[in-house]
Amino acid sequence: MLTYVATIPLSTRSLTRLAELIRARRVELGGRWRRLPAHEQALMTLAHLRNGDTLVRLAVGFAVSVSTVWRYLREAIDLLAALAPDLSQAADRAGRLAYAIIDGTLIPIDRVADQRPYYSGKHKRHGVNVQVLADAAGRLVWASPALPGAVHDLTAARTHGLINALTRVNVMTFADKAYQGAGGTIWTPFKRQPNRPRLSKRQRSVNRQHAKIRALGERAVATLKTWKVLAKLHCSPHRATAIVQAIQVLQHTEDDRYPR
Repeated sequence: MLTYVATIPLSTRSLTRLAELIRARRVELGGRWRRLPAHEQALMTLAHLRNGDTLVRLAVGFAVSVSTVWRYLREAIDLLAALAPDLSQAADRAGRLAYAIIDGTLIPIDRVADQRPYYSGKHKRHGVNVQVLADAAGRLVWASPALPGAVHDLTAARTHGLINALTRVNVMTFADKAYQGAGGTIWTPFKRQPNRPRLSKRQRSVNRQHAKIRALGERAVATLKTWKVLAKLHCSPHRATAIVQAIQVLQHTEDDRYPR
């Protein structure tokens, strides 16, 4: 077996915070002996989420069984996910912004027994739909729970109550044409009508400016996907929400922007 030294492009803040959560959980459960100390369990979790290291690779690297890796990852991810902000908290944060941006993204998954709900006709692949809320600088504010990939972005936003929440705090929010008809404080570009051959010059100009603003929201999606585990989830799609929420907490820790 060949081995090599790898790095995880994260600060020690994330490692320290996760290790503290794991230690507190172990104290809560009682003084049972564990195969790995808390900081190594935290390091294993970060390697999985950030670098996308597989369970087999982690088992070899940390000299434990694959089942132990699975239990440790599940425990650490759930501890992080429990700290993720809910929609109300995210909306309150968005209400303090000059404006917000929403966008939807598909996180690919392995095929499952009931494939149809997870197949996205837009992306031509199976996955889960996650709604992303970004600030004016394109930084991640909130990521929604995962829905099957066949769900349309506008339907997903309404299902989560995202549109109503943003309207409640009266924050101007930019979105693409997929959110046409959302209402509230959601601003979408002009869309050519069937009875009109083309948009007017003013409408095209507005759409260009709208696109420049909305493009910043792609940064938040890109930030989310720098966590390589999201390149393709090799687990039950029901675990996608916990994984996305855990990553959200770690990203905020890296950005050091929100209180713990």
